[in-house]
Amino acid sequence: MRLRKGKGQVIVTERLRLRLPENSDLASWIQLRSEGRAFLEPWEPAWKKDALSKEAFLSRVEWSESAASKKTALPLLIIRRIDNVLVGSVTLDNIRLGPHKSASLGYWIGECFSRQGYMKEAIDSLVYHAFSEIGLSRIEAACVPDNIPSRRLLETTGFRYEGVAQSYLEVAGRWRAHVLYANLRRDRRSRALVD
Repeated sequence: MRLRKGKGQVIVTERLRLRLPENSDLASWIQLRSEGRAFLEPWEPAWKKDALSKEAFLSRVEWSESAASKKTALPLLIIRRIDNVLVGSVTLDNIRLGPHKSASLGYWIGECFSRQGYMKEAIDSLVYHAFSEIGLSRIEAACVPDNIPSRRLLETTGFRYEGVAQSYLEVAGRWRAHVLYANLRRDRRSRALVD
């Protein structure tokens, strides 16, 4: 993994390039999200009526650039290097520096790219970047308890189970409990296994 600087930060791995979204990503983003809607909706907050609109995407691009420049979030698209195809997205959000040195991790992947190791590669590289370049000490993540693939992904990328938060997030129209995970720069806790 290497970090390229210049027009925004780009994290480059063996198969992927992680970078901020650009206006030119509009068509591929809308296509990937719309094709995978049934795959993604059970795990995400309810989609707004205009979720797949040009305006919503361009607003996201603008927010991404602003958040990255303010160092409050790092929302990155995951691009497959071999063919420049959009695979998904991974975001460090709520970046808190100072004594906290922490952030929250969020991610999604297109259904046709799931279970191919792309998200593991993206999370591993972003976590490394967060600890080594940003100087974070703790990265938190949460998912719905019955999202077993997401729980396994978190555990294989070094996140450890910390507990359950009741009514944590409104997902698919109802308030859902979430299992909480964290990855610490220096972690000596034992692993919680997912059956």
